[in-house]
Amino acid sequence: MSLTKLSRWLPFAYYITVKLEGDDIYLSYSISDISAIVRITLVPNGRLEALIWEEKNSQWFSMWQWPKVYCDFYGHCSPFSSCDKKGSPVYCKCLTGFQPKVQQEWHMTNWTSDTCVRQKALTCDKGDGFLKIETIKLPDHSYLVENMSANDCESRCLQNCSCTAYALVNASQGNSVNCLSWYGDLMDIVHDTEGQILYVRVHDRELVENDGSRDNFSSRRKRSIIILVAVISLGVLTVLSGYFTWRKRFGKQEIIEESFTGTSTTIGGEAGNGDTELNIFSLNRIQAATNNFSEDNKLGEGGFGTVYKGDLAIQEVAIKRLSKKSGQGLEEFMNESKLISKLQHTNLVRLLGCCAEGEERILVYEYMRNRSLDKFLFDPSEKASLNWSKRFRIIEGIAQGLLYLHKYSRLKVIHRDLKASNILLDDVMNPKISDFGLARMFGSDQTEADTKRVVGTYGYMSPEYAQYGKFSEKSDIFSFGVLLLEIVTGKRNAEFFRDDLPLTLQGWAWELWNEARGLDLIDPSIKDSCESPDRIFRCIHVGLLCVQESPADRPTMPLVVQMLSNDNASLPSPKEPAFSSLSRRRSSNFVAFHNTSTIYSNNELTISLPEAR
Repeated sequence: MSLTKLSRWLPFAYYITVKLEGDDIYLSYSISDISAIVRITLVPNGRLEALIWEEKNSQWFSMWQWPKVYCDFYGHCSPFSSCDKKGSPVYCKCLTGFQPKVQQEWHMTNWTSDTCVRQKALTCDKGDGFLKIETIKLPDHSYLVENMSANDCESRCLQNCSCTAYALVNASQGNSVNCLSWYGDLMDIVHDTEGQILYVRVHDRELVENDGSRDNFSSRRKRSIIILVAVISLGVLTVLSGYFTWRKRFGKQEIIEESFTGTSTTIGGEAGNGDTELNIFSLNRIQAATNNFSEDNKLGEGGFGTVYKGDLAIQEVAIKRLSKKSGQGLEEFMNESKLISKLQHTNLVRLLGCCAEGEERILVYEYMRNRSLDKFLFDPSEKASLNWSKRFRIIEGIAQGLLYLHKYSRLKVIHRDLKASNILLDDVMNPKISDFGLARMFGSDQTEADTKRVVGTYGYMSPEYAQYGKFSEKSDIFSFGVLLLEIVTGKRNAEFFRDDLPLTLQGWAWELWNEARGLDLIDPSIKDSCESPDRIFRCIHVGLLCVQESPADRPTMPLVVQMLSNDNASLPSPKEPAFSSLSRRRSSNFVAFHNTSTIYSNNELTISLPEAR
């Protein structure tokens, strides 16, 4: 609970109370001067802020913020590190057994962009153990098993090569405990005097160097010696007979792994020590999870490969198997894996791991039960289930995800392929932006880039990108505008690419908007579900602002979010959209074809040639 009152410069008293109950946060406030204009906001980094309007200077002033301590923010320190609230000037510290990947970045207190990596790679069942770390706030994203013995909890984690830590909850109540386990990165660990105990998986050598773990090491050492004798006895024959087979099968794999991780570390198990800090799954486990890529597990197929539903025992997942004939090669695979692993937002799909074995390139995502937005939006039998309330929530979620990519993520990201099929929906229809294979990372002060090879989806690309290969945040804004118009109208952008239709989707919307026929733009299946069309008209208006010809005329993503959320904000009049007619689009595409290198995939809509990054 946080309680604040009074201020040194405000002429009145105020009280603000924050209550935490489980995963919920409740805020209440009272002000002695009822004429004061106050607003409470939740900024994208998770901080609550109270602002007061000062009439004299005509601007907002911050009078209260929560939380104030850096350690209370999620992900302030990198994975496998802990945050010390009393630390000065260093707040973040790598866990025992880990070290900063780039010491220079760490010394510059760049804790969020740098990562902690293992000093000694794990060996799975060949001698790993657990290091006891006391008085900490436990990491996020744990899995709970109730009523186990402490030994069973440790064994359960030790037997799973992907398990990175475990903890015992309510250990003082009888012989049974609640067993918490973690898989993958350990995020948001905070030193706390009233904290709990965490057992972190490390190599046995780390246990020897730390007091309190020698007994466990001694017993495991005896077991390791017995195993070692047996392995050596069989090893000589195995090496001689399998050498040439190994060279043939894994020669290419070493090259892939060296490119993928930045080292020549072998990725043979399910937890690697590469620079990506991802779960590395073996091909055998992927095949078992998908019933050997069974057609019954198939969720969908696109230009870059096939997506299957999988079961990894701990959770259901979506497994994207990249096509060997796809335009997305190793470079796109590396790009998507490393990029998504650094992004954390409720409106972005979560990457759980990957597999790079032989010629297979596979990505493992969280499973989205409702699949992609286009399956609902453009299916006559499904679109009725998307009433206006759900559609507007989807629009807001996509906008928040894009705002995070452009402004608030650790890395400034331009998606370059925003479309309905790349918006996934969870159990309660919350949207999550997916498919970052074509995304590009920008520097903090970078506003624009250009390329000689245009990649993206026909109909969603901005004119400056399609014609000249120039892309920026405003390129994503254009794609968002097209997507927004699709959500409101229920019409697929590609439906307008016919010789008998002179207008594009945005051209058709522009024409009806100027004729004051905005009602004709609304999807008939949602007209009955919206009591007032004002908000729908506002969305159409914002969509037309986003698809304007000049990038300078299009709004930024923070302004888009503000325009969508504030029904009273005045909006400028949009100019004629880019590609308003098919004749103009074909002319632009002719210029693009002759000035840039473009290749279209079998998808008919997606340009899939990779480019150097």
